[in-house]
Amino acid sequence: MTLPIAQLGQPVLRAIASEVSDARIASREFQALLSAMHETLKETEGAGLAAPQVFHSERMFLAAALPPTHKHGDPELETFINPQVTPLTHETDEAWEGCLSFAELLVLVARPVAVRVEYTNAAGQRRTLELEDFAARVVQHEYDHLNGILTIDRARSSHDIVKTSEIETVMDDRREDEEGDE
Repeated sequence: MTLPIAQLGQPVLRAIASEVSDARIASREFQALLSAMHETLKETEGAGLAAPQVFHSERMFLAAALPPTHKHGDPELETFINPQVTPLTHETDEAWEGCLSFAELLVLVARPVAVRVEYTNAAGQRRTLELEDFAARVVQHEYDHLNGILTIDRARSSHDIVKTSEIETVMDDRREDEEGDE
């Protein structure tokens, strides 16, 4: 079963999500929610999905953050419950991020390139991961959803928010500007 995805403007996207109890993690209802979120994420071909995005204001998300099981495979999904994210570096990188809650927009966001995330997994076990680059970015993006923060809030200016269909034009214009500055 796929779940409806909250779209920009829905109040659940701006709320601070509630902690998930150990008893809730073990419940059939919660495990069914996780399963539905996995199916929804697979269908949408996203890299992550936070519970608030499917109208559940709980501190939980899925993210493509584990190493691939096949040599040239995609990162594997992990379930992050009650996560705590800590930057491991002051070094940041900018990249264009999409979001399933406003798929028609891309936002240029600067984020730390490496983070540590402490969390509980779907089996109720405490885990710690140190992530870099794309995996770190996805985890930070989804973690923001648990705190009512959207990528549009992280844009330096409105010039860093573009329609997905216009990204090539924007990128070409920025390259031309950079070449002209040299």
